[in-house]
Amino acid sequence: MSQIHSPFESSYGGDNSRIKDSDKMECKICWRVYDPEEGCNYWQIPAGTPFAQLPDHWRCPECDAPKAQFMVVNHACPPAC
Repeated sequence: MSQIHSPFESSYGGDNSRIKDSDKMECKICWRVYDPEEGCNYWQIPAGTPFAQLPDHWRCPECDAPKAQFMVVNHACPPAC
């Protein structure tokens, strides 16, 4: 059975093919950012670990949201931003 995600979740929604290894990911619940260059001290994830390679049990260290609740951080911001 395929899952249908709302547009808000569609930036990731658990589909690793939608993200690049260098993408920073932001929790849509608490806005914490996972930066692959930094890793995650809370879960002892070493620097250089892409979001797609995080273990399945990994959750947001701030609010405990699952990986599917993260969105790609968009660095392309219009001038009015």
